[in-house]
Amino acid sequence: MSLERTLFFQHIAQTSATPIGLEIVKAQGCYQYDINEKKYFDLISGFSVANIGHSNQQVIEAVKKQAEAYMHLIVYGEFIDSPQTSYAQLLTQHLPALLNCVYFTNSGAEATEGALKLAKRSTNRTNIIAFNKSYHGSTQGALSVMGDEYYRNAFRPLLPGVFHFNYNNEEVLNVIDDNTVCIILETVQAESGVTAPSKKWMQALRTKCTEQGALLILDEIQAGFGRTGTLWAFEQFNIVPDVLLLGKALGGGMPLGAFIADKNLMQNLSFNPVLGHITTFGGHPVSCAAGKAAFEVLLSDNYINDVAKKEAMFIEKLKHPFIKKINHFGLWMSLQFESVETAQRIIHNCIKNGLITDWFLFAPDCLRIAPPLIISEEEINNICDVLLSCIDEESNLSAT
Repeated sequence: MSLERTLFFQHIAQTSATPIGLEIVKAQGCYQYDINEKKYFDLISGFSVANIGHSNQQVIEAVKKQAEAYMHLIVYGEFIDSPQTSYAQLLTQHLPALLNCVYFTNSGAEATEGALKLAKRSTNRTNIIAFNKSYHGSTQGALSVMGDEYYRNAFRPLLPGVFHFNYNNEEVLNVIDDNTVCIILETVQAESGVTAPSKKWMQALRTKCTEQGALLILDEIQAGFGRTGTLWAFEQFNIVPDVLLLGKALGGGMPLGAFIADKNLMQNLSFNPVLGHITTFGGHPVSCAAGKAAFEVLLSDNYINDVAKKEAMFIEKLKHPFIKKINHFGLWMSLQFESVETAQRIIHNCIKNGLITDWFLFAPDCLRIAPPLIISEEEINNICDVLLSCIDEESNLSAT
């Protein structure tokens, strides 16, 4: 056992009894390299963080330049911080007109917290509607709207007045009323195994929220930045949220989150009380510089336009009797197997054979595919061959 592995288990707080435990020393493009120089394809983009791949040179140069100028100055929102203002301007230039004001945070979970506070402060109402099998982060407010009692129950009491409904079910339309603070949902559900709603349902939600004066909060922490084949997933449903949550790829590999709304709405956090939401390191200058550089790379190249073609390649190649179902929405998909145990063995086979993948929080019988958008057609063919051989290995064992 290496010293680093020993220290990992001795001094790093563990999140599960069986961490993957790869000791990575370098990451470049779509690949990660371990201490033994073994090469792994990152099939999940660091959980949708590395949309333009790892260690992009433009991002590295932006980080170096900003770190040499200044890093932390003061708590968020007090000084004029040019990495924040320039990134906020760029983001809002590529969003609908009513999403014009950015509150940068440390993470997607903190963006969820801020958005919930903004909704309460703006409506003075009591009831929050969320959805089963949803994931918005692990802090206590975000946990309150998470859609799984197994994860919520151990940490009760949580936020009161939160009601969960099934995703893509019309029942929820009947309960949105003048006591509803907000509806919070993922534009495309991630941890249920990449579940997309119907366009009709999403538009009905938008209409009902407008009629009742409730805020529609869309979580695109994983779905944003081209993952689904458009810059923002909500574009494919012809709706605009009142509040948009971003994270993951937002920071270009650095920690960064944001909630975005109209300026008139966002200013409610600045009075009664003053500093209604505050963060020390949210919108860190180096993170904003990295995120802006990554966003510029995404916008300047043709990666998003190629998502649908690359998605189709995966679907065409990944045909195997052991795969029960494929859910997909852009370069984001789940392969469902007959059991959790089968999926776990195939996932471990993949890692053993140089493919980094994982399962889904609420769909552990599924294997996750969410490669960097820069993936080439040749790499897709090679990856699918490896994946199918890993599934073959499991099917051959099952047959004996």
